Amino acid sequence: LLQSGQHSSRLAGLRTLLLNVSRAVTSDVLIAFSPTEGPSRLNTTEKGKAGKIHLPREIFQSLSNKTVPMVVTVLNIQQLGMFKEPQQAAQVLDNTVVGITVGESSISGLQEPVQLTFAHRELPQGITPQCVFWDPSKGQAGGWSSSGCDTQRGDKGTVCSCDHLTFFTLLLNPVLDSSTAKALTVVATAGCGVAMAFSIFTMAFCIFIRCRFRFEETVRINLGLHVNLMGSLFLLNLAFLLNSGLSGRAHPNSCKVLGGFTHYCLLCCFTWTALEGCQLYLLFVKVLGIYIHRYLAKLCLVGWGFPVLVVGVAGAIGSYGEHNIQNMDHQVIAHMCWITSKHLLVHYITNCGYFGLIFLFNMAVFGVVTQKTCSLQGTGAVQGHQKPWKVALVAAGLFCLLGATWALVFLTNGISSTAMLYLFTILNSFQGIFIFIWLVVLYYPKTRESTGSLSYIIRHDKTITASQ
Repeated sequence: LLQSGQHSSRLAGLRTLLLNVSRAVTSDVLIAFSPTEGPSRLNTTEKGKAGKIHLPREIFQSLSNKTVPMVVTVLNIQQLGMFKEPQQAAQVLDNTVVGITVGESSISGLQEPVQLTFAHRELPQGITPQCVFWDPSKGQAGGWSSSGCDTQRGDKGTVCSCDHLTFFTLLLNPVLDSSTAKALTVVATAGCGVAMAFSIFTMAFCIFIRCRFRFEETVRINLGLHVNLMGSLFLLNLAFLLNSGLSGRAHPNSCKVLGGFTHYCLLCCFTWTALEGCQLYLLFVKVLGIYIHRYLAKLCLVGWGFPVLVVGVAGAIGSYGEHNIQNMDHQVIAHMCWITSKHLLVHYITNCGYFGLIFLFNMAVFGVVTQKTCSLQGTGAVQGHQKPWKVALVAAGLFCLLGATWALVFLTNGISSTAMLYLFTILNSFQGIFIFIWLVVLYYPKTRESTGSLSYIIRHDKTITASQ
């Protein structure tokens, strides 16, 4: 490939320019490149649509008295499948990577940097360019690094100044600016206040109909589950309000306690969501008709006790403290008492990993329940809630009850992260409202029937009410 000097016919997406240079070079070398044209002399590519490479004389003066090859390579990594970093949120500009080599030796520590100008249109708001190079020693398979590179952003291009030669590109990082962070905080704060009020309404409603009307034991257990889930949502919203109000001003020890309390409330919310899914599985799949002594008390022990163990272990290794949210310019745009940056592995395991497993299980249960309900719809085993809007409401309520809105957090990495963050914040703030409306329509005012039944499932020639 280095000897061809032409477009490669073996690998699509690779273009190479080969020049012979020597120590006798007395001026800087200028080269143009673009994703479609490849590298060439600067005067052969249409000006304004191509990037530029400026190689200082220092590179050639350091060579011995012999002619060596200089190779400039333009790669389309989307076609080649190269330079893929695991869990990379940023996008590579035009999927283009530029490699520069002079001779066979490694060149680094340049006093006068190599300059690469990446041409591009005006970048969207919330996107910050970053000059990076491929570091093979980063991670197991390599990764992007910005060490030794400086980024100068312009209107129609970004200039990368680096003190070494290797493979370079321009990453487009989705970041929050200060105005977006403040707007999200205002939306989240208002939503948390509303969510706390409706959490109280929902708990009061469930307790009222549980005490006012005589239901079978299954329905009473379900109402108890709903009360505990809404209680965990209330505490989580309360923890967020305390966090947004006290973080940045709290004492370090107080911030550790507040960070641990916020983490505990989040884990309780996830755990009770998982218990709601388990209960649905038992009702619709196993259809248990046996009596479990103090069943709700045992669920409470799991729902409120398991997060204590996780938070206790995380606190023992010093995971909690002040967490700063920064943009690419290392400017702090938000403070919170949470898991510190040094212990992000704790966050990925206990939050992302834990919820990921719960989400997969609950969505599988949701699919089974939906399929079973639809299959029984025309057999006479399912009664009530036959109107389309009620069926849709039941499905939407189950969707919120099983914590599906939290899954949007996995979509907040990418170019559309700002829109996803707004959607994630709004939907999770209104989760309590959705569940409250769902429960009111589902359980009230039908009190003489098995209120809130999703279906009547016939098994062993007996009708067993699976109420939710």
